Amino acid sequence: MHPDSPLALIGYPAPAARALRDLGLIAVNVPTDDLRAVLDASRTLHFTGALVHPSQETHALGAVTPDAVARRVGRVDAIALSGEFHGTFALSDALTDALDASGYASRGASALILGVDAHDLALALPLARLGFTEIGIAAESTPEAERAARDLPAGRRAYPLSRRDPSVGDFAARADLIVLTAGPLPSGLAQPYHTVIDLTGRASVTGSGASTLDLRDLPLRRLARQLEHATGQRFHPQELEGALQALV
Repeated sequence: MHPDSPLALIGYPAPAARALRDLGLIAVNVPTDDLRAVLDASRTLHFTGALVHPSQETHALGAVTPDAVARRVGRVDAIALSGEFHGTFALSDALTDALDASGYASRGASALILGVDAHDLALALPLARLGFTEIGIAAESTPEAERAARDLPAGRRAYPLSRRDPSVGDFAARADLIVLTAGPLPSGLAQPYHTVIDLTGRASVTGSGASTLDLRDLPLRRLARQLEHATGQRFHPQELEGALQALV
């Protein structure tokens, strides 16, 4: 990235641009009404990329070429403007970063991913890269779970399940990690030997004895991934605390 190349902010408030300038980035708020035209103009003006506010993530999907994760999730939160407009959804890789950095012993372990449909389940599928050998995929219906399971890397034993089926409890009994991407956590599913990742922010494992993964730095890791995709620059997550507060 050339030091004078701007970064477009799609759907963010004005203070966000000022906060990113403190990181040495030239950030500019841009319109959201005709996103494809805005991206065309941004590339003409030598913008390097764009960050996408959550309110615009589904809208942005149709204006770019999404990578595999963004396509599966159905949302885009960062765009690179070199060549084609390449969109990604950085939250998934940030989640993988967070679990990897936690020291969790994932290699050879079993995981149960609980969601509603293939889109939200896709948030957690990249965790399979960390060496889980057996992964249960539980959705509202078995076809949705099967759809999600097709995107797991080769060599992983996948078990598509309906979250309404009692077999979810059977799989959970031999799982080490439970990842909740959407919907409620079934009562009694979490046990003392489980580690739980709750992406909904609404589940409670109080009284179950299960441990929860500390996700406090997940938004910082996500922003670091977004900026790397959109600008080519790498930032340490802790450098981004000030900017993150403005990106709401």
